[in-house]
Amino acid sequence: MKRSELLEKLERFPVITAVKNEKELGEALQTESELIFVLFGNLQTLKGFVKSIQDAGKLAIIHIDLVDGLSPKETAVEFLSKTIGADGIISTKFPLLKKAKALGLITVQRFFLLDSLSLKKIHQQEDYRPIDLVEILPGCMPKIIKKVCDTVLVPVIAGGLIEEKEDVLLALKAGAAAISSTNPDVWRLV
Repeated sequence: MKRSELLEKLERFPVITAVKNEKELGEALQTESELIFVLFGNLQTLKGFVKSIQDAGKLAIIHIDLVDGLSPKETAVEFLSKTIGADGIISTKFPLLKKAKALGLITVQRFFLLDSLSLKKIHQQEDYRPIDLVEILPGCMPKIIKKVCDTVLVPVIAGGLIEEKEDVLLALKAGAAAISSTNPDVWRLV
């Protein structure tokens, strides 16, 4: 999928549903969100989850670092692409994202902003070409979101600790292309 098509989906509905269990997945399938971040699963269950998501007309983006039974290796990315049929991956590990991009998957690099050193790490990223989206957590810091959006060469997702409509609107106003949340109440705020 081209980045422009991905951004069109996010413009239509800028809230990405992120799910941690099967119950939440069932709820997420009923939302307007066109992307679902899958933050759980194992080698036996993942294919069924992806099929359900795709059958609902949505994109299944798997957080490869959180799947039970996968190691952080390029073969795991191939498995998610070829065997599971995922549309994309989320990871904190750049080599996995680079491999995913080579396989035609959507790529989301996740950064945890704990302090000024972690913010500096984002700014020092030299090559964003294999990355479609950057997700920063926590996503309830409008000033920091703006700094990241002004620096990185790809669209930014604000995720984590977004609890109210005001959090969503502030993140989007600061320049985030979308927000991601595991909170079902937030999924319907926009």
